[in-house]
Amino acid sequence: MKNTLLLFLLSLATYSLAGNSWPEVTVKDKVKVEARPFPLSDLRLLEGSLFKHAMDKDARWLLDLEPDRLLHRFRLNAGLQPKGEIYGGWETLGVSGHTLGHYLSACSMMYAASGDVRFKERVDYIVRELAECQYARKTGYVGGIPDEDKIWAEVSAGDIRTEGFDLNGGWVPWYTLHKLWAGLIDAYRYTDNEEARRVVTRLSDWAVNSFGHLSEEQFQKMLRSEFGGMNEVLAEMYAITGNKDYLRLAHQFYHQAILDPLSEKRDELAGKHSNTQVPKIIGEARLYELTGDKKAHTIATFYWERIVGHHTYVNGGNSNYEHLGPPDCLNDRLSAFTSETCNTYNMLKLTRHLFSWDAQSVYMDYYERALYNHILASQNPDNGMVCYCVPLESGTEKEFSTRYGDFWCCVGSGLENHVKYAESVFFESAEDKGLFVNLFIPTVLIWKERKMEVKLETHFPSDTKVRISFKGKGQVFPLHIRYPKWAVNGLKVTLNGEERMIQGTPGSYFTLKERWSDNTTLTIDIPMSLYTVSMPDNPKRMGIFYGPILLAAPLGKGDVKIYDISHFISDSGMITDAIRPVAGEELSFVASTTANPELPLLPFYAVYDQKYTVYFDVFSEKEWALKEMEYQKMMEEQRLLEAHTTDLFRIGEMQPEREHGLESENSNSGYANGYAFRDAFNGWFSFDVKVDSTQKMQMICSYWGADKDKRNFDILIDGVLFKTVKLDGTHGNKVFEEVYEIPLSFTQGKENINVRFQSHADCYAGGLFGFRMLKAVLQ
Repeated sequence: MKNTLLLFLLSLATYSLAGNSWPEVTVKDKVKVEARPFPLSDLRLLEGSLFKHAMDKDARWLLDLEPDRLLHRFRLNAGLQPKGEIYGGWETLGVSGHTLGHYLSACSMMYAASGDVRFKERVDYIVRELAECQYARKTGYVGGIPDEDKIWAEVSAGDIRTEGFDLNGGWVPWYTLHKLWAGLIDAYRYTDNEEARRVVTRLSDWAVNSFGHLSEEQFQKMLRSEFGGMNEVLAEMYAITGNKDYLRLAHQFYHQAILDPLSEKRDELAGKHSNTQVPKIIGEARLYELTGDKKAHTIATFYWERIVGHHTYVNGGNSNYEHLGPPDCLNDRLSAFTSETCNTYNMLKLTRHLFSWDAQSVYMDYYERALYNHILASQNPDNGMVCYCVPLESGTEKEFSTRYGDFWCCVGSGLENHVKYAESVFFESAEDKGLFVNLFIPTVLIWKERKMEVKLETHFPSDTKVRISFKGKGQVFPLHIRYPKWAVNGLKVTLNGEERMIQGTPGSYFTLKERWSDNTTLTIDIPMSLYTVSMPDNPKRMGIFYGPILLAAPLGKGDVKIYDISHFISDSGMITDAIRPVAGEELSFVASTTANPELPLLPFYAVYDQKYTVYFDVFSEKEWALKEMEYQKMMEEQRLLEAHTTDLFRIGEMQPEREHGLESENSNSGYANGYAFRDAFNGWFSFDVKVDSTQKMQMICSYWGADKDKRNFDILIDGVLFKTVKLDGTHGNKVFEEVYEIPLSFTQGKENINVRFQSHADCYAGGLFGFRMLKAVLQ
């Protein structure tokens, strides 16, 4: 064990100064904290855990990505020759450049978290390239946003145009710049890269000079466009440099329309885009720490309480189709686009701030739930790819990114998510110089101030025992250990094999003050049990937990009909009696349900590449008798539909498109909201489908209900105009069906027809999400 500690310390010695500790700041925090995080470089995930596996997969992805391709538009915009082709997906769109900032943060943190110099080399290279781009521009600015010079010149002159996500024709340019700012600050914070500090300082000067003069009215108008956490990074620049111009500009990024109601403890979040708001709140939290402004404290704490207590699903995520609804109204807000991953990435950042001010278990209870059941669950454990949203509607499945082609916002935050699992396992107790043990993730802490190694070993959650050992000179200090809210069956604590009585209850911390040394080993046994958590607005719709672990029912890869979804029958409303563990298998259960008497239940993070159920409905015997009649009717309708169908075409999927002879021009296919689709801009696509030559036919086309802009197209049958369609967006955020009657003249004497979707000028044909051809009208 001593050799292990020596090797770890030697590896730390290879770091730069910033890798060994937090970098020096000019302005200290004014707020007294209860808990302080340790530098990520002082923490190491142990081999063999779920989290170390996720981190390793992320590390491989980071090394596979090419910095020159992410730098493409930065060099192009600076008048320099790009060194690599630009990546696809969002990197080709108006938010181009956002991934580089996330990538810089992720590589910086990965270097701190692993000591692998390859990540520092990536950071150093990117920073040198950005410095070259910045020097070529001569203004202090550096960026990779399309049309950025025109956008910023107009805004600086007070010509500000925005409808929410756009700013003077650009797609959230401040949001994109915030990622770059944060990446450069992280390069300085985690790798001691002084050039990064100089680049971000010049960038901050450019911002002050370009926008500091805008009037309050002009600034508030600009802030209607999503701006990420610009208040946070400017506050951080004030802390690093002491330049009060940065603090003033940070305060100018105070969005009155959102933050004023929160400062008055009013929840007016319904209808708001969720992830647009969280970084603003993190910025207020950082400003509170630097200035002691109580208003900022109120904003941060009230927002957290409302989101976690009134807008959050069982997996710790929030939002449906990226937006918040009325508080405590989640039952009807389940879809293929629930719980955006960026939201939870940011909520965990905010939670760390609040825990440092007030070290209460409620913060780490939420942190644990969201970490296991959203962040960990958002990664494909086979290849490290990540989810934009983690769907919670029954019968949906996780849709993962591609390695080089998507670069959504949640790809950017996803690159960071799986680097830093160790960062909140331990915090230092500021008042008594003790140690908070917050999470049960196998981790080693090198506590430099005490010259001690603290090792937390466990196979949790597959095993309930947690072992904490110490290496170093014996010292007396308190350990504050989280007593999880879910640990309703109590804890068993033994010190060197001797049981100790503790004072504490679930949802708190208990304290042990001992002399900790090489000769002390603490073991905590935390029994887990099954329990349910209901929707706030529907007590009969619930998620199932085992300890902190959300369970899900895998439903396979095929189509899932509504009557395939399992429910529970219980007159008491209790369903855990219908669930039993699978002998010899870790974290595996089966449940007796309506659709399957042996329904498997597994940790949600372990279910991927297939459909699933997370929320379950419970019915009394009487209620189920009526519901079953409804299902029987639906099943009969489905059978009738299938009997009348001559062809069902799964549009947007490779093999069905081949089988139906798909041809196209300027057409694309993809997935949106969990559904495959195809569309064409200034183009067309066509396919062949079977018909009955003796009967009138119906064509059922599925579209996305919110599609409306430039969605004008013709449907032709065998080259003859059949229908002109204009989608108007009036069907909401769901797939809906249009039924078209086909005159017999189009199909008489034919076994197949060719159907063509042809766009109007500068418009889309589709998107088409599904297509069915059937005989006559169903009776």
